[in-house]
Amino acid sequence: MAASRKALCFAVCVSLTVTLLPLVYGNSEGDALYTLRRSLSDPDNVLQSWDPTLVNPCTWFHITCNQDNRVTRVDLGNSNLSGHLVPELGKLEHLQYLELYKNNIQGTIPSELGNLKSLISLDLYNNNISGVIPPSLGKLKSLVFLRLNDNGLSGPIPKELVGISSLKVVDVSNNNLCGTIPTSGPFEHIPLSNFENNPRLEGPELLGLASYDTNCS
Repeated sequence: MAASRKALCFAVCVSLTVTLLPLVYGNSEGDALYTLRRSLSDPDNVLQSWDPTLVNPCTWFHITCNQDNRVTRVDLGNSNLSGHLVPELGKLEHLQYLELYKNNIQGTIPSELGNLKSLISLDLYNNNISGVIPPSLGKLKSLVFLRLNDNGLSGPIPKELVGISSLKVVDVSNNNLCGTIPTSGPFEHIPLSNFENNPRLEGPELLGLASYDTNCS
């Protein structure tokens, strides 16, 4: 009798574990997004549906999930948000689109965004973001669109970005970047207008002649 109870308990526990696995994924992503919500001021209540008690964030407004209930899009462009980005965004493993343009977001770009291996589009333009462009973004091997223009970014354009062969659009104009404009890899086809209005940015890079980080000291 005792043995059969143990067997039944084991079977139930295994069943519950298998059943709950997708929920654990959903909750971890929901936790990451709710951390973002808590870091933002939202006067227009666009994040009102972001309820952390729900099974996963897939029913939240401005969030899109795939068929496995994994978050693939965060669409919060032009939403009158202020505050700062959070490192927890790097936990959204399946995220393809991070759209936070035309807000009043301040602070820095978390280096953890380099963990978003599925990311196709990173749109943070028209905010008040400062600090450097993290070299870790060079790990985003699926990235196609990188739009960071009209912020307060400083430092050089990371040379790690040259290794992203998928990159088609880069716009870092209207910042305070320094150094030289890369010309190899995907940067070969990026128009110079996408780098303008960075008073300390020189270029294009003269291979073998110009130091990459010149004018950055």
